[in-house]
Amino acid sequence: MSKGIRITKGLSIKIKGSPKNQIENLPLASTYAFNLNDFHLHVPKLILREGDSVKRGTPIFYAKSNEKLKFVSPVSGTVKEIVRGERRKIHNIIIDSDGNDNFVKHKPPVLDNSSVQELIDFLLEAGVWPLINQRPFDIIADPNISPKAIHVSCFDSSPLAVDYEFMMKDRLSEIKAGLDYLDKIVNGELFLGLKSCQELFQKEFSNYKTNLFDGPHPSGNVGVQIHHVNPINSGEVVWTLKLEDIAVIGKLILTGEYLPDRTVAVTGPPVKNPKYFNLRTGANLDSVINNVEIDNKNDVRFINGDVLSGYKVDSKGYLGHYNNKLSVLKEGNQYRLFGWIPFINNTVPSIYKTSFSWLFNNKEKDYDTNLNGEERAFVATGEMESIFPMDIYPMQLIKECMIGDIEKMEKLGIYEVSPEDFGLIDYSSSSKIEAQTIIRQGLDYIYKETQ
Repeated sequence: MSKGIRITKGLSIKIKGSPKNQIENLPLASTYAFNLNDFHLHVPKLILREGDSVKRGTPIFYAKSNEKLKFVSPVSGTVKEIVRGERRKIHNIIIDSDGNDNFVKHKPPVLDNSSVQELIDFLLEAGVWPLINQRPFDIIADPNISPKAIHVSCFDSSPLAVDYEFMMKDRLSEIKAGLDYLDKIVNGELFLGLKSCQELFQKEFSNYKTNLFDGPHPSGNVGVQIHHVNPINSGEVVWTLKLEDIAVIGKLILTGEYLPDRTVAVTGPPVKNPKYFNLRTGANLDSVINNVEIDNKNDVRFINGDVLSGYKVDSKGYLGHYNNKLSVLKEGNQYRLFGWIPFINNTVPSIYKTSFSWLFNNKEKDYDTNLNGEERAFVATGEMESIFPMDIYPMQLIKECMIGDIEKMEKLGIYEVSPEDFGLIDYSSSSKIEAQTIIRQGLDYIYKETQ
């Protein structure tokens, strides 16, 4: 029996350029890359060197903290370059594709005749374990810690949201195989968060424990769903996965083949024909950008992920390891004369009625990257609490993260949140303080102090 949950706090931001229900299959790109920033807090230890040949599924490096945690190549080819920064820190590992797409063949374990440890070891050996995230700390899951539950959000509520039902309708058998495998690993429960309008998913996933969510963003954030269904207490661990990552695990279980395909939506106001593309994770962005029409391509910002919690990437960069969205916004280089005067410009997005644009909040707008203000005093106004749909005081938590008071951070609910849960606060806060960055620093501080 599904449980219906209504999220009342939040904000749905309507931006022009949502993807149309159209998917284009792209051929293999010429180069692929691992961005080590995608694997937060993990220091890589290289297995291969520049010039070495790889197949799809060949281990490239492992985590220094756990040599069983392997990261494998998304394509066959050659390790082209190890890009390093200060103190020889590795930033990117670039792989030249040979176009053949040869792969490592695995022998999946028999689900009913294998122990939990054998099932976990198979995922580690095949290189799909980095797809499993854990709360608290919002990092790759520790395979040595058993979670109390697994939570999967099956819809996206962020600006320029992707349609998971449309994207995944042809991969339902892989998703179910992945869910059954994961359910065998954990002693706790597996929860799926659905939107009430997702009739296909409700029918296909009726054998699993589902919860129906309604309401504005961030109702699609898995952290918000966990908070309302099965809150995390001190000492507890919860695993989270994206729906497409479960399909990758399911494909591995059914065929013994690691195939990290992604359906990526290219969206945003400058994109003339926003749509979906089937491609491989880590592909160079040229292979995608050249297949869409973008106005003033030299004056836009490319974002790996959504516009609230994604990160800026160069047009010559690479697709992130986890994201299903490449967002495109115009650079906010144009500043308005007397823009500080209320109501003088009715096109400025506003949720506080400082311009008449709030009268048209249901209309999609042509957003850009302009902050419409500068960083200023951090004042208690109640605006954060008005859009934050958790039973947590966000402003007090941010302040304690800034000063590093672990005891108060724990009491205020730091273990329940991740940076993406504060994306709306970054957007709406009049202080312009980077709340997501502060929360990330707070989580990292506690992790390093307690491990």
